[in-house]
Amino acid sequence: MPTTSRKRKGSPTQGNDADASKKPRASKQKKGKKAVPSEAAPVWPEYFNELYKVFKALNTVLAFCSSRKNFAITFPVVRSSVEALLHAPLELEKVAELKALLPEIVKFAYTPRTELRIYSDQHTGAGRRERSPDYAAFQAASTSSSRVNDVDEDEHVLVLDFLDNSRGKKNMGTGLANALPPALTPAATKKLVERRNERFVEAVNELLSAAPVDEDPVNLLKAAARDHIPVHPGHGRSRVVPSQDTKGKGKTVPEPDNRPSIGEVIEEIERQEWYMEQIAHRRISDARDGQTATLVPPLSETISQALRDSRKITSLYTHQVAAINALGQGKNVIVSTSTASGKSVIYQVPLLQFLETDPQSTAIFIYPTKALAQDQRAALEQLLYACPGLEHIKVLTYDGDTPQDLRAGIRESASVIFTNFDMIHASILPHEDSWRRFLKNLKIVAVDELHYYHGIFGSHVAQVVRRLRRVCAAVGNRRARFVSCSATITKPGERMRNIFGIDDVVEITEDGAPSGRKDFLVWNPPLKDTMDPTLGRLSSMTEATKLMRFLMARGVRVILFCKIRKSCELAMKTLRQELTAEGRLDILERVMSYRGGYSQEDRRKIEREAFAGNLLGIVATNALELGVDIGVLDAVIMLGFPIGGLASFRQQAGRAGRRARDALAVFVADALPVDQHFVNYPEELFDRATNDLIVDLDSKVILEAHLQCAAHEMPLMDDDETYFGPLMKEICEARLVKDKEGWYHTNPKYLPYPSRHVSIRGIEEEKYSVVDITRVSKPGGSATILEEVELSRALFEIYEGAVFIHQGLTFLVQEVSHDTKMAKLVRSDVNWITEPRDFTNVDAMQTYRIREIKDSPHRAFYGRVELLTVVYGANKAIIDAVDLDTPPWQRETTGMWLDVPKAALEIMRASGMNPAEAIHSAQHAFLNRFALAVDLRTECKVPEKEYKAAASQRKRPARLIFYEPSGKTGGVAVKAFDHVNDILRDAHDRVESCGCEEGCTECVDSPSCKEGNVVASKAGALIVLKALLGRPIDVELLQHEPSDEVDMFDTVVEATSVRAAEGVEVESA
Repeated sequence: MPTTSRKRKGSPTQGNDADASKKPRASKQKKGKKAVPSEAAPVWPEYFNELYKVFKALNTVLAFCSSRKNFAITFPVVRSSVEALLHAPLELEKVAELKALLPEIVKFAYTPRTELRIYSDQHTGAGRRERSPDYAAFQAASTSSSRVNDVDEDEHVLVLDFLDNSRGKKNMGTGLANALPPALTPAATKKLVERRNERFVEAVNELLSAAPVDEDPVNLLKAAARDHIPVHPGHGRSRVVPSQDTKGKGKTVPEPDNRPSIGEVIEEIERQEWYMEQIAHRRISDARDGQTATLVPPLSETISQALRDSRKITSLYTHQVAAINALGQGKNVIVSTSTASGKSVIYQVPLLQFLETDPQSTAIFIYPTKALAQDQRAALEQLLYACPGLEHIKVLTYDGDTPQDLRAGIRESASVIFTNFDMIHASILPHEDSWRRFLKNLKIVAVDELHYYHGIFGSHVAQVVRRLRRVCAAVGNRRARFVSCSATITKPGERMRNIFGIDDVVEITEDGAPSGRKDFLVWNPPLKDTMDPTLGRLSSMTEATKLMRFLMARGVRVILFCKIRKSCELAMKTLRQELTAEGRLDILERVMSYRGGYSQEDRRKIEREAFAGNLLGIVATNALELGVDIGVLDAVIMLGFPIGGLASFRQQAGRAGRRARDALAVFVADALPVDQHFVNYPEELFDRATNDLIVDLDSKVILEAHLQCAAHEMPLMDDDETYFGPLMKEICEARLVKDKEGWYHTNPKYLPYPSRHVSIRGIEEEKYSVVDITRVSKPGGSATILEEVELSRALFEIYEGAVFIHQGLTFLVQEVSHDTKMAKLVRSDVNWITEPRDFTNVDAMQTYRIREIKDSPHRAFYGRVELLTVVYGANKAIIDAVDLDTPPWQRETTGMWLDVPKAALEIMRASGMNPAEAIHSAQHAFLNRFALAVDLRTECKVPEKEYKAAASQRKRPARLIFYEPSGKTGGVAVKAFDHVNDILRDAHDRVESCGCEEGCTECVDSPSCKEGNVVASKAGALIVLKALLGRPIDVELLQHEPSDEVDMFDTVVEATSVRAAEGVEVESA
């Protein structure tokens, strides 16, 4: 049954951001609409009429090329065809003038020859699976190794193309409304030619109107064109390279101390020809002087000397003094101040004081990542080495990479260990008898980046800390002091009390560290063509990488944060292509990407290069969001609003200006609703409070797991409620074994090692090895493991024929073995990317519990949920769609669900509302009001399916469903089920009272929605929530639909009841 739908305000326009999900097709532009101003056009000098002839000839040739999917558009090919039409030579300068006149449309640059390889035509019979790629065609594409920044300077060709190409009509044969097509129809080709010709006329009129009276517009155009004559990258690797934005003059990359100020850089950006008012908002944070204080009693001369010699510290900031004094008085401390405010000094100085007083003192420093621990260990070792009398102190790392044969020596000799909570849980506490020397003398437990620990992981960590405190007390040590540092968060004292289970906490939030001036920019990509808004906006990826190149060329050290790993690699690939085309290999060799999945060796190499100041640019995921010291960074670019929300946004923005210099933070907005909300309301980025970071101390699932572990460390007794809370006794009586004397012991089914049954981060996924076999057939060549990919990603990234990107270099997946978990790749520079065509069904399979919804005839359900992921094909961007034969991925978990009442479905359909939009938004509204939502998932609606051009055979039940990710069991779904009444009411009240027009992150949008919140309806969500709560539905909601409707096929069916386990009864509200 067809229904109607609409395009959300701020949603992506087709053609913008290839990886962004699409909305329904926009209504067509009315005939007769004119983009040219109605005022009289200026008279053209004859030169522009001649240039127009060149443009029309070029337009005709390129339009023909656009209709051929396998046509390599190189300048020599285009030139000969255009000259045949003009009966005259096509001069390089003329093309450069066209580029100057239409800079965002004309592409005229050198590109690696291998980038032009086109996917071979494959003709298959109807209904047959398309054949695999001919890998032999790509083996010779590049014999370069996969090492970072391996560039062949001589293999480049000059490419001439128009960037507004629409490569063909949608291929309805694939069944995909948004599938990329093989060819343009003749009618579409004609329209394309006419639109471009109109754009040329408009551009000339704009130039003539803007030119000063005393200036010749022809000379102005010729002068501007000089900057657009392409530079061949093979003309040497000197640091003095002609740059397209330096008015033809050679320029070196300035040294960091000589770079222009950020204010000057922004002014220069605003003068660029490509600047089109992208800065939607600017906020300046003024520089702040540091505030120092004096310690009472003062530091010893030896510690003062160590600070001077190792870090050039001669005085301490006020927050450092307050924290050190509090620790000296035997109190526990939480410090929540800005990034790079010297927080590590707060626990390192007291450690030195303890060691001077008692050389047997020990300390545990806990970090969320191994990289951060390595970084801080090196800093502490330098400080100890500079402190007379403490040079011999052993500081050692104790983590999962520590060899077994070294662990006994660490237990016996280390004074300080750098570790993580995983090791404390699984290795230290289960063997507390081997660690007694260390634990008896433990003086400081320092936990860095406390804001990292929340949700299920944070809830596990809270219980691990309680177990640690209990064991320390048992060996006679009640003197250990806990100190924690965090970025700026709300209620830091309360947060530390919850995680550590202690009451005596001093909260320090006044930041005494100096900071440089910081400029914050909200950057909204411009329209591709201001005269034709239907073309959409420029890609946020293009904007971010262009801005990054501009900054790096001026000596501004930049980090570009991407939301996901694939975006990170695509950004690196784009930088590699564009810097090569500009001839800036001097910059390219100083840019690297950094993300999860890289080998430890590669990641350490990148960290060393960054810290040493050798890099100008880093493209990273949130792996560098935490405080790893990677040297001076002058600027941060955030490509899209972070999945982690405002907390991640502020953490990422804080990575720039870490050494009190002026700094820049730029948020480059995607076309997605969440991003565009912050473009329209930028003050919320800075002023809105972040959500509290929650840990669940009442989760019986988590508490029982750690009680089993604690009882194995030492039998439990009733007095241990001091550590584990009032639920302890109930769980011990029911789940542990009680002896005659009243002690509780571990249940035998968890023996001999109960900690092995408890994964505090969730069950580790199987991984596929990604192996580069390019050089195997070469003399002396061998295969190289590029990285390891988790199963949950492997299905979407390493199927046969996929393009896999590593450090911005492209590889073709030649063979995948699901038995050995290995993928073999060959290096090949290709001019396409692949996107999987997949679906995941989230289905309720069996009901374990049923609960009333207060004042409503409807029910909430909890039980077993099945997840089924099928990757059935792949889109090869700008090429084709192919079928794949990949095994389905099936797993089970627990979840809760709410069935949408039949009456609500009928009302929405009758009023033309899309039920899929309503259900999707209602699910987000529910999660937005649930404190532990970070560890719940939902079935997000996919635009490609919901706005499909043909009826979908895959109908989904009208159901709000929430489940725990497979491998993570923390009782979060049952917690949501138990509180369903409160959450539903809160969600309803928030959506109803929210002042936004079509949805925001406060009501129905989610930053973590993997489909970008595109399939959404705020009014629909409110109807679903009212129906579930048994409340009347307002007539005004049914009249909320917009006027630009398009027919859509219904993808939702009424939910049927799910089989209940035996003996299930309805629980009261």
